[in-house]
Amino acid sequence: MAETSTVARPYAKAAFEYAVEQKALDDWAGMLETAALVVKDDDMHSRVLGNPRLSSNQKADVVVDVCGDAVSDAVRNFLRLVGQKGRLSALPAIAEQFALLKAQQERRMDVNIVSAFPLDDAQQDKLASALAKRLNREISITTQVDSTLLGGVILRAGDTVIDGSVRGRLNRLHEALSA
Repeated sequence: MAETSTVARPYAKAAFEYAVEQKALDDWAGMLETAALVVKDDDMHSRVLGNPRLSSNQKADVVVDVCGDAVSDAVRNFLRLVGQKGRLSALPAIAEQFALLKAQQERRMDVNIVSAFPLDDAQQDKLASALAKRLNREISITTQVDSTLLGGVILRAGDTVIDGSVRGRLNRLHEALSA
C-alpha cells in the first residue's frame, strides 16, 4: 500500500488551492484538524473505519455527522470525496500537509529546539531571530530538554537539522577518528 503521505499529498494540495481561492486558509486548517481528530479517535477507527460491513460512503457520512457544525459544507463535500476514495484514514496526514502548505504560504516555520538544559526567554529570542534571518521566515519555537546531549542544542526546522550538541560533536569526532 502507498505511504500515507504520498496518498495525502494530492488531497492536501487540492484543499489548499481551494482554500486559497476562497480566502479561507485559517478556516480550512481548523476544520481539517477537527476532522483529523475525529478520524484519529480509537473508537471511530475500530467501529467505523475498520468495519467491513460499511461502505466507503457510509463511513464518510459517519465522519461528517460526527464533525457536525464544526465543518462547512465545502469541507463536508471534501470529506465525502475523500471517503468515496477510501482514504479517510489519511485525513490526519492530509491535515498535516495542509498545515505545512499554509505555513509555507505565510512564510512561517515551526522550529523544535532540543537542549541539554532549559532555555530562558532571552536565549529563545536570540535563536529565533538568528533562524528567522537565516531561513527568511517567521519562526515559532517549541523547546524540549534532553539531558543526554551534555550541552548545546539540536534545531529541527522542517527537513533541516542543525546538531550543535556536545553529544553530536563527540559522535562526529569518533567517526572521524575511526575512519
